[in-house]
Amino acid sequence: MPVTERALELAMAAAQAAADKKAQDIVIIDVGDQLAITDAFVIASASNERQVVAVVDAVEEALLNLPEKAKPVRREGERQGRWVLLDFIDIVVHIQHTEEREFYALDKLWKDCPSMPFVDRDLADADATGAA
Repeated sequence: MPVTERALELAMAAAQAAADKKAQDIVIIDVGDQLAITDAFVIASASNERQVVAVVDAVEEALLNLPEKAKPVRREGERQGRWVLLDFIDIVVHIQHTEEREFYALDKLWKDCPSMPFVDRDLADADATGAA
């Protein structure tokens, strides 16, 4: 089953919030056909533990500020600040320290699932300005 509009809205908002805090390698993976418990994963990397926590805070704030608010039903890993999982039911957000991202390779684990395009709006604005 393809990603719902709600899951896509949440995933894009989470990805943009992560990008706004300078997270790297942000991907959105459609796992709906493989998992019954969620529609999409958002995966992002941060270079240190403080940045992981800052990205997590930004994602939670962004989803709370949507017209139809979203709060995580579960949070895992925040104490260590190396890999934090936020479960919003429709999506699951993984914010990983760069080393954990390389080691656990979620992207490779879910490589058979389609990824959804995400472009940081700041990069898109810069490209549009540069092209004008």
